[in-house]
Amino acid sequence: MTTTIDNARALPALGGFSRGFLTLELRRVLRNRRTMMFTLLMPPLFFVIFGLQSDFKTQTVGSGNLTGYIMVSMAVYGAMLATTAGGAMVAVERAQGWSRQLRLTPLRPVAYIATKVIVAMTLGLVSISAVFIVGAFLGAHLTPIAWVSCLVLAWICSLVFAAFGLFMGYLLPSENVMQVLGPALAMLSFAGGLFMPLHGWFGVVAKFSPTYGIATMARMPFGDESAGSVAAAVLNIVVWGTIFIGGSAYMFRRDTDRV
Repeated sequence: MTTTIDNARALPALGGFSRGFLTLELRRVLRNRRTMMFTLLMPPLFFVIFGLQSDFKTQTVGSGNLTGYIMVSMAVYGAMLATTAGGAMVAVERAQGWSRQLRLTPLRPVAYIATKVIVAMTLGLVSISAVFIVGAFLGAHLTPIAWVSCLVLAWICSLVFAAFGLFMGYLLPSENVMQVLGPALAMLSFAGGLFMPLHGWFGVVAKFSPTYGIATMARMPFGDESAGSVAAAVLNIVVWGTIFIGGSAYMFRRDTDRV
């Protein structure tokens, strides 16, 4: 009889991933006023500051104008900030002992990471949409297909930084995780060519930055990216995404094994 009961207590499907836990996490993040202000206000503000020069609306970049090109770049930056912040919130949970507590439940590392990534990606979509809405009213010009394609590509590729935020959330202390990641993201954006054109040796080095892939793919619908650049961007996203997701799973196991 005991054997039958033990066998019946199998692990839940999908490693413990559930809609209830995901909904709880989403509500908790969306009710955080500081996070939502950071996600909704900062990226559009950067676009207004850097993308509304008087002659940018008349300068052509591929199938759009320079204002639209900068809008996409700022949307990517906003997605990086939002998804990284969403993932890095695990640092606070670690400080509160929540991640250790989860080790006592049937929740598997992959299911936990998947939940955190979905929450972070939701924040990223909100940030990108805010920038695109502001850009639509302030002179950004893209073809209809490019509007949709740029938004979707920027959002999907920001998965890399959702995993990055989760990974860094395990490495950095909760009290200053975003103080470290904020400047780090700015430097990565410059290094990956998000804020400036890539030329010479800088263009070669930039391909090794985790920002290069998402920046290149999000701006691909403008039509000014070569096939070689797109292939390098896809490889960049796959490699860095694998590193960050694998690192997050490892750090989760190591952190919770202390229980």
